[in-house]
Amino acid sequence: MESIAWSERTLRLWGKGSKERIVPLYRRALEATRLYIEEGRPELLAQAKRRDPATGPHPLLISARGNRMSAAMLRRRFHMLATLAGIPADIAPHAMRHTFATDLLEGGADLRSVQELLGHASLSTTQIYTHLTPDRLKRAVAQAHPRGE
Repeated sequence: MESIAWSERTLRLWGKGSKERIVPLYRRALEATRLYIEEGRPELLAQAKRRDPATGPHPLLISARGNRMSAAMLRRRFHMLATLAGIPADIAPHAMRHTFATDLLEGGADLRSVQELLGHASLSTTQIYTHLTPDRLKRAVAQAHPRGE
């Protein structure tokens, strides 16, 4: 829970090789997180008859037993919530990540920013998310070239 910077609306994450990155959080995500911390999380801890330790890290997402939620349980919850949202249950979390990156690029985000958000070490890894359709190329010329009208 110490990884959330509420006033800056950011979250500190660690990826592969313990690489740290800071990602922005939408206001809606912060509101849902605050609600979970104030209501859902204490209920889970009470069910498990556990308290947060006074010192040390406090995992944000915990299981019904009061332990840090495992990656396998996070995947199961992801698929359950995807189903509730009307998204096919067999969608992989990585597909959502791909969609996020593609939507950012389609919306005009620069490749370097997307690279940073995804935590890619190499820009070439991020480039797989760029789909250069003829329409997109035309829009790029129209926006960036002085005679691209």
